[in-house]
Amino acid sequence: MSETFEFTLKATDGNARLGAITMPRGEIRTPAFMPVGTAGTVKAMYLDQVRDLGADIILGNTYHLMLRPGAERVARLGGLHSLIRWQYPILTDSGGFQVMSLAALRQIDEKKGVTFKSHIDGSVHHMSPERSIEIQGLLGSDIQMQLDECVRLPAERPEIEKSTEMSLRWAERCRIAFGDQPGKAMFGIVQGGDIPDLRIRSARGLADLDLKGYAVGGLAVGEPQDVMLAMLETTLPELPTTKPRYLMGVGTPDDIIKSVARGIDMFDCVMPTRAGRHGLAFTRRGKVNLRNARHAEDLRPLDEESDCPAARDYSRAYLHHLVRANESLAGMLLTWNNLHYYQYLMQGIRAAIAEGRFADFVGETHQGWARGDIHAL
Repeated sequence: MSETFEFTLKATDGNARLGAITMPRGEIRTPAFMPVGTAGTVKAMYLDQVRDLGADIILGNTYHLMLRPGAERVARLGGLHSLIRWQYPILTDSGGFQVMSLAALRQIDEKKGVTFKSHIDGSVHHMSPERSIEIQGLLGSDIQMQLDECVRLPAERPEIEKSTEMSLRWAERCRIAFGDQPGKAMFGIVQGGDIPDLRIRSARGLADLDLKGYAVGGLAVGEPQDVMLAMLETTLPELPTTKPRYLMGVGTPDDIIKSVARGIDMFDCVMPTRAGRHGLAFTRRGKVNLRNARHAEDLRPLDEESDCPAARDYSRAYLHHLVRANESLAGMLLTWNNLHYYQYLMQGIRAAIAEGRFADFVGETHQGWARGDIHAL
């Protein structure tokens, strides 16, 4: 395995890209979906299961891990990989989104960074761009994200513009703080809300920093899908084709397919795990809500053709019972199914791009979802 961070673009089909990131802890096949391990665990899953489903990389969160168990403690315990028993790549996000969405009494000063109160116990914390990189270094992550300010949409142009320019300056500070770490990478984050010229300004400014990868942030914050896709169409032509592109916090299977079609290489989202804990399954035939009474006596599995035991070996009647009884096993089985489906989807996407049939794959996938699950058998 490579001792450096390298991205190889292997094939294209339209704007869809097939590639690979190689680094000391392993290869990441792209397009890739990263299961979210917010606090060092992919909820309701053993990490051995996550790996067996096809995940090459998982995500951890700087905000949550700095609050507990604490970055310095993780470092004393040998780093995040050792602590959670995952010896493959880990990406940590900077915590900017969680500060926006969870922390109380958030105050921002460009020089000092963000001061906020923990949503757990109300304790006060400070995170500058340099401290964010320091925390990610203590955790030992392989891909680290710049600290940025994420603005919740809709917002007015002056607010978005101010945030975008500050995030660009913070990217430069993070790049300096990160320095040269062989085999690891720091990604910049494109901001700009839903304003095209600000997205272009942010993308070009980050491209000038010659970072190892670029993320598109500030989406999946309440805007419609067509706005998200329009921002990708505006942003991606401004980013280097030789670097990986990561769409943060997205999304549904449909979001993923349409974003791959526009040139995105990496994704993360809590959706498959969160949906599983709330009784919702993703399948080749679309979404299945196991809370619905129609499943109470349905002995069919979620998908008789799946090679995932959770989808193939348990009846809908039993899954419905587990969900309605609020049993922990419900979340475990449905999360297992959902993460399997997401990795199955990514595998299909990669194969389709390699064979030059991505458009056909998208059409077939949408047809499968449209059929629904009621009359599937």
